[in-house]
Amino acid sequence: MSKNSPCRALGIFSGGLDSMLACKVLQRAGVEVTAITFASPFFGPERARRSAAHAGIAHRVEFIGPEHLEMVKDPPHGYGSNMNPCIDCHAFMFARAGRIMEAEGFDFLFSGEVLGQRPMSQNKQALALVAKISGYGQRILRPLSARNLPPTDMEQQGLVDREMLLAFSGRSRKPQMALAAELGITDYPAPAGGCLLTEPGFSRRLRDLLEHHPGAGVEEVELLKHGRHLRLSPQAKLIVGRKQAENQALARLAPPGALKLNSLDAPGPLGLYFGPAQGPELTLAASLVAGYGKAKPGQQTRVGVENGPVLTVEALGRRQAAPLLL
Repeated sequence: MSKNSPCRALGIFSGGLDSMLACKVLQRAGVEVTAITFASPFFGPERARRSAAHAGIAHRVEFIGPEHLEMVKDPPHGYGSNMNPCIDCHAFMFARAGRIMEAEGFDFLFSGEVLGQRPMSQNKQALALVAKISGYGQRILRPLSARNLPPTDMEQQGLVDREMLLAFSGRSRKPQMALAAELGITDYPAPAGGCLLTEPGFSRRLRDLLEHHPGAGVEEVELLKHGRHLRLSPQAKLIVGRKQAENQALARLAPPGALKLNSLDAPGPLGLYFGPAQGPELTLAASLVAGYGKAKPGQQTRVGVENGPVLTVEALGRRQAAPLLL
């Protein structure tokens, strides 16, 4: 880096307020900032794109779906309260960003993590562990909490003035909101949400999918976002659309091998069935599809199997379906 060239930093960017502030704090310290958002089936880039545009931050997106899914299946440091492997996920992203940093000549990496904001994944030990297992521990800066953490190589080398960094800690959002007002940041999302792996309902579906189909890919994970999911047996599963938009999404995302079921005698949802192509599970699936439509419980109705037979079944009511729901 020449004397007249600005220091360049690559930041992991979720689009939340903390990641926006981390970028602006470094810009205020004279650092040229680029934000990168890693997108997967569990978190998309839309929020980040909007936040970066609002804050005037250079931004890019990289899709990491297949590699990230493989890490989620077997994280070395385990899961949080749901299917969220936060330690390994953060380290995975820093490792990915680190390779880009080296290839493109950035000086260091950063994130918007705040010490103590999340007790399990953002305490001092967790932050240090993430940095270590990423392989880029000496080149990771957390601008919002830097003065509560040991000085980094970047600060000691004079790339960043430590006095321009902050000492945020704890779960209160008031310091961040005050800084946002000072910096003119008025459009930012609520702090909760963003990652489906932290949601109990989605986590139950994902856990079931990986238990019965360990080789599942991103296409199967995308289906978890739509419809009602029912486990019929260890070999069979049914997804039923809840509204027209979900029926359309299920039809579009249906993988080879899934059977599409439609009620023929009364309006009803699309069902996607995975399992034996004949037998009691398929009959059960047809009964459920009929019951989630306009057929009354116990009513005899016909359900068509795409490229297959027409089944005459008794519609099952939602109360009977409830124990099968994931």
